[in-house]
Amino acid sequence: MRAPPTRPPSAPRATSLGRAAGITAALIAGLWVQEGTDQLVFQGQLDQFGIQPRAPGTFWYVLTAPFLHVDFGHLIANTVPLAVLTFMSALRGVARFLAALLLIVLIGGGLVWLLGRGGSVHLGASELVFGLLAYLLGVGWWERTPLAIGVAVAAFLLYGGILWGVLPANPAVSWEAHLFGFVGGLIAAAILHRKRPPARPTSSFPR
Repeated sequence: MRAPPTRPPSAPRATSLGRAAGITAALIAGLWVQEGTDQLVFQGQLDQFGIQPRAPGTFWYVLTAPFLHVDFGHLIANTVPLAVLTFMSALRGVARFLAALLLIVLIGGGLVWLLGRGGSVHLGASELVFGLLAYLLGVGWWERTPLAIGVAVAAFLLYGGILWGVLPANPAVSWEAHLFGFVGGLIAAAILHRKRPPARPTSSFPR
């Protein structure tokens, strides 16, 4: 009876890289296809599905808003940071990345809908950019392993400067989406990566 062949140590790492690259490419391609369709077919009318704070019947727009953009310039500004942070986040596992992305969309978008400026429409992947940056920083804090801390430091060095975007400086920019996306990313990191204390063994003997 022959033992099953063993994979070389580099195989899991190569698989993780491939999956992270694949989910990154799929997300970025989806955004560009969506924006091209919106601009060329719908003349930008899909932007109405951005978040409209406290507007009745529009809460579910939190699911669509981060994937919409005002124009190609808006999308171009978000493409590179989103691609880099998506790849870095997805290296830890696609399933966990998707869970983190969903939490960022729901928590960040929900807070924008609840607390954002009224009479405005909030949309754009910058909510995801800020959320994923916060997620990587949070993972470094909660796990505190050399790898997690190294990734957090790299993410901060690359994009830490965008954190000024959580301040209400430009009325044409949704600082609320930046701020609450960041909050959503921190919460996602705490939920998905915080270490729980080990359960105490229960005695089988009556007291």
